[in-house]
Amino acid sequence: MLKKQTVWLLTMLSLMIVLSVYYMMSDQEDIAYIDTGQEGIEETVNRDQKDSDVEVEGVSPVQGNELFTTIRMELEDERNIKKDRLKEIVASSSATATEINEALNEIDFIENIETKETILQESILSANENYEDVLVRAEDNKVHVHVITENLPKEEAVKIMQMVKDELGEITVDVNFQATNS
Repeated sequence: MLKKQTVWLLTMLSLMIVLSVYYMMSDQEDIAYIDTGQEGIEETVNRDQKDSDVEVEGVSPVQGNELFTTIRMELEDERNIKKDRLKEIVASSSATATEINEALNEIDFIENIETKETILQESILSANENYEDVLVRAEDNKVHVHVITENLPKEEAVKIMQMVKDELGEITVDVNFQATNS
């Protein structure tokens, strides 16, 4: 009988393979990315001059909410993989007490960051009814906050930065916004 963790791992691996194949088969010339130096999400399209006779139908831009959801899922998957590796260390019979303790502390840290990110996203979203969506990502010693709204005055950005610092302590905060499509 397969263990619960083994079944979960196989399910996640098969999901990753399916998604990888999907992305490889999709049009690789359209790339969406977050430009932290600009007002939010931009799209770039690279076309070779040789491919000028190719017709493209049904190209639609990636909506901010969809992109945020994708980023959240990828971040969650990455963290779950890391936590699974740490849980393997804890379950290992060859691991020392120090290694087990460090692994448990890191698992707690990851779960704490996830919880604080969720709290911040909900708090920021509820702070202003003009925000369509909010994405908070804590990486190393910096927190990235991306907001979908019509405009983001400096006062609102300062409020968001203060909310992040109240929740996570003194840390560098990067606030960006993407204008709504409406």
